[in-house]
Amino acid sequence: MTLRTKVLFAAVCVAVLVGSPAEAKEKIRIARLPEATAAVPGAETKPVWGWVDFCRRYRGECDSGRARAEDIKLDAAAWAVMDDVNRMVNQSIVPVTDQEHWGQPDRWDYPDDGKGDCEDYVLLKRKLLIQRGFPRGALLITVVIDLQGAGHAVLTAKTDHGDLILDNMRDEIIGWTATGYKFVKRQAQDDQNRWVSLQDNIQVPASVAANRQ
Repeated sequence: MTLRTKVLFAAVCVAVLVGSPAEAKEKIRIARLPEATAAVPGAETKPVWGWVDFCRRYRGECDSGRARAEDIKLDAAAWAVMDDVNRMVNQSIVPVTDQEHWGQPDRWDYPDDGKGDCEDYVLLKRKLLIQRGFPRGALLITVVIDLQGAGHAVLTAKTDHGDLILDNMRDEIIGWTATGYKFVKRQAQDDQNRWVSLQDNIQVPASVAANRQ
């Protein structure tokens, strides 16, 4: 076997073992499960008007009643689904303001026509993940103040690896403290129609938060 043949043979063996560069990158992306802390919820607070209005128009979406506070068991399979849903929704929706879209300053709705603002991204991600078997009580619509000082909505996924954020501003899912946002309020885990304030920058390990449920 010539030297050139040996080199080619080695390259083929590596390709077989590792797969294509894209496949290798995908395996690395899925294998690196994030670690984060959990936010500490505060007192019950007033629900966001956009959610109340959404529930008037989609009553079946909001009539589930109380639920068990349950965190997502984050493994490679769950992470892959969350990551795919976050990226797919972010890339398939054209961002428009509610004023441009509906002719009104604030309306929460499903982006069925392929257009929407931050709350609409959140509603669709939440719906798709619930349809894929994720617990409703672990997928919490969350209101924050973004880096520009404006109101913004993200989806908090409560997991046994901490509170992770699905955001239309980025495709990567990250821990809540890594966003740089000021966290204001979110849905309660045991009742999606009850909202709780968030004590910004107050956090506990994910294991401690799970034991408090």
